[in-house]
Order: sequence, then C-alpha cells, then structure tokens
Amino acid sequence: MSGYLGSYASLGLLLVVAVGVFVAAFLFNWLLRPNRPAVSTGKYTSYECGLDPVGEGWAQVHIRYYLYAYLYTLFAVESVFLFPWAVIFSRPGFGVTAVVEMAVFIAVLALGLLYAWRKRVLRWA
Repeated sequence: MSGYLGSYASLGLLLVVAVGVFVAAFLFNWLLRPNRPAVSTGKYTSYECGLDPVGEGWAQVHIRYYLYAYLYTLFAVESVFLFPWAVIFSRPGFGVTAVVEMAVFIAVLALGLLYAWRKRVLRWA
C-alpha cells in the first residue's frame, strides 16, 4: 500500500481489526458467562458491611462537595509539578528562565484560587 490513499487504507484496516477484536471480546464474554437466573429477590438487594440495608439507596449530595474535591484534585496534581522544579533548583547553572517559568506557573495557580474565592466556591456553609 503506497501512495496518498495507502496510509488511509492502513488506518481503515487497523480500525476494522480493532472493532473486530472489540466485538469478538464481547461475544466470547456473552457465550462463556454463566447464566444463573436469580432464585430469590435477596440476590438483588444491596449489601454492605454485613448489615441489612435500611431505607433507600438514594442519597442526595450537594454539588459544593464535588467542587471541593475538584479544586483539591486540581491543586494537588499541579503542586506535584513543583517537586521536580525544586530538585533541579539546587543544581548549578539553574537559569533565570526556569525561575520565571515557575513564577508564571504559580501565578496561574494563584489566579485559579482567586477565581474560586471570588465566586465564593470555598465557603463551606
């Protein structure tokens, strides 16, 4: 396969093979799985820590908790990038460019924190 359309033909063949493997995996899973219908309704009840379920399984969670989790994850992951910079900082020949780059990085983090604070996302109640 050469020429302009040859690379597209290779990509198409690869996609067909990938879809074929995907379909075959689900087909074999469906054929080989055990098929045991439920004998009782107890099989479908929720079970946690050896205690019988009490009440509904639905609990409403306020969106602010997801915002806290998102902000924590965002700043925790971005703070991980500070460690390699701190290790390299002790080496000789560490230039002004790297210090400026890290200052810009920390400024972007500070702007994100300021934005969250101004939108009153960080208020607990």
